[in-house]
Amino acid sequence: MIALLTDFGDAPYVGVMKAVISNIIPGEPLIDLYHHVLPHNIREGAWILYSNYHYFPKRTVFLVVVDPGVGGTRLPLAIKSRDYYFVGPDNGILMPAVNDNGGIVSAVALERKQSSQTFEGRDVFAPAAAKLAAGSPLEALGKPAAVAANLKFYLRGREGEIVHIDRFGNIITNIPAIPGKHEYNVRIQGKTFTLPYYPSYVYAPEQSLMLTKSSANTLEIALPNGKASSHFNYPIGTRLIIS
Repeated sequence: MIALLTDFGDAPYVGVMKAVISNIIPGEPLIDLYHHVLPHNIREGAWILYSNYHYFPKRTVFLVVVDPGVGGTRLPLAIKSRDYYFVGPDNGILMPAVNDNGGIVSAVALERKQSSQTFEGRDVFAPAAAKLAAGSPLEALGKPAAVAANLKFYLRGREGEIVHIDRFGNIITNIPAIPGKHEYNVRIQGKTFTLPYYPSYVYAPEQSLMLTKSSANTLEIALPNGKASSHFNYPIGTRLIIS
C-alpha cells in the first residue's frame, strides 16, 4: 500500500504520480491521505503525517511531497522506520512520524536520473515509492544518507502551537487535554481569554467558541456550525498556552 500526502490540491500532479506508480506496480492500493496541505507548509504536512500514519497497515509506503525546496540542494530521501517506509524531501516533514515510529532504521538519498527540477514527485519520489511497495530493498534505491532536517513541534508544559486548521475552521493544537477540566485559559500573542470545554460540538451552544478534543487527541478551538478560524487570524506554527 502507498499513501500519498501533498500540497497539490486539485491539480493533476497527484494523478500523474499515481500513473507513474501504476506503471511500475499495477494494482497496488493507493490511498489519498490528504492533498490540501497549505502550499509549502511543511509544519502542517508534518502534523498530518504524524497524527495519521499509525492507522495504516505496517509496511505502508508514505509518499510525501510538500517541497518548497524542489530542485535545490536538499536531498530526496527514502527512510525505513520500525514499521513503515517514508519517501519525500529532506525538509523535516517526515521526521515527526519517523521518530514516533522508533526512529530511523536506515535512510538513503534517492538517485536523480533524468529528474525534472520542478517535479521530483513524479520523477524521483513516485518511482521510489513504487519500488519499495514492490519489495525492492531500500539500499537498492540510493546511497546511505544522513538526514539533515529534523522538524519538531514545540511543546513545553502547557505551551504548544497551532498545527492545523481544518476545512471546518477548527484550530487544532498539539496541546493535550487535562482530564476532568471543563474550562481553560487560552493565551496567544499577548491576549488571554477563557473557553469552556465540551466532549463534542453538539453539547456547546451554537456560535459559541469552545474547546474540545480533536481526532488527534489534542485540544482544538472550535465554533459549532461556524468557523473558529474566522475569529482568530493566527497562522500554523503560532505558539499558544492552554491551561
